[in-house]
Amino acid sequence: MALQLGDTVPDFTQETSEGTISFHEWAGDSWVVLFSHPADYTPVCTTELGTVASLKPEFEKRNVKILALSVDSVDSHKGWINDINETQNTNVNYPIIADPDRKVADLYGMIHPNSLNNLTVRSVFIIDPNKKLRLTLTYPASTGRNFDEILRVIDSLQLTDYHQVATPANWKDGDDCVVVPSISTDEAKQKFPKGVTEVKPYLRMTPQPNK
Repeated sequence: MALQLGDTVPDFTQETSEGTISFHEWAGDSWVVLFSHPADYTPVCTTELGTVASLKPEFEKRNVKILALSVDSVDSHKGWINDINETQNTNVNYPIIADPDRKVADLYGMIHPNSLNNLTVRSVFIIDPNKKLRLTLTYPASTGRNFDEILRVIDSLQLTDYHQVATPANWKDGDDCVVVPSISTDEAKQKFPKGVTEVKPYLRMTPQPNK
């Protein structure tokens, strides 16, 4: 059965480019972005892995660990990492899981029988410190992932976990937020001293409370 949002994600122990990890223990009290690749030495994924390496400080600011996966071996990963570092002018500084038996791919539903081939599709999983699945995205092979969007989603998840707000379409960190329907406008005005704008009784906006 496919993983659903809110599920506790499966644990696993697997070899990576940086040694053996037990996933839940490795994740600790951090958020995790786990993203999969069809195979090593693929062009679009080469650009993605380099982009993530360059963005690692942004993920670290948000208490997020990065973990990639491909079905190839550790030795293959290490060769590919050399190519990524050379072509993307970066330093891949996070582990890539070796999954030749597709154990992790099967656990996380990364194999899509109706895709062009029976390899891992290019999925993204955002996992919170309680090991709960908070977001999944699956991209076609031809379209590189937008990691700025993944950072934006993490900002939204971390904000809305601690404040009674939601984030509207195209929201970015620092923009106004939506007051959740579960609190009244009067309560919202007390809770959000920066102000509440009632566009409609069900649509109330307030400045981002933690800014």
